[in-house]
Amino acid sequence: MNAHPMHPFLARAASAAAGVAATVPAGQALDAPTPCAEFDTRALINHWVLYSSHGLEHRARRVELPGELSSRDFAAEADWSSAYAAQLERAVAAWADPAAWEGDVDLGGAPVPAVGIARMLVLELLLHGWDVARATGGRIEVDEELALLAGEIVAENAELYRQYAGFAESVALPEDASAWDRALAASGRDPHWKA
Repeated sequence: MNAHPMHPFLARAASAAAGVAATVPAGQALDAPTPCAEFDTRALINHWVLYSSHGLEHRARRVELPGELSSRDFAAEADWSSAYAAQLERAVAAWADPAAWEGDVDLGGAPVPAVGIARMLVLELLLHGWDVARATGGRIEVDEELALLAGEIVAENAELYRQYAGFAESVALPEDASAWDRALAASGRDPHWKA
């Protein structure tokens, strides 16, 4: 069984996200601000865990997210970061099946090609991974190839995301900015944001 060419990128993005979660301090203030003005740390972690791990698996399997997951306070669970890492492994394994990449995935009543969904989920892992890292004093490890892919996916989706307030307007950067900083800035994030 040959995995889709995007699968290794998805796996690397998941690994980067799990790395961020593992470094969130146990006593992290969950009401602290984040780069996503609409989320405090608790809300951001809960959104990130729900959509980038459970949502990632459910999209591959074409099943609805159970309602109880949507209301669960993952951040309140002592082992949330290790549970998140384990769920990411299950999700990445679900996308290892070539059939997961075929056809469409329902996205709020609209069919979206599975490859497009997977690409959006790479952003969910990486951009919100960066948000969580910034809010909690950590960092996310994104290699150059993955950063370039993130920039490409941001460019593909920026207009749509801005329509739904998912991205702010892009942030100006110097010409020598890294590929990762450019991807962040194009998504409306200030790479130098501090809590």
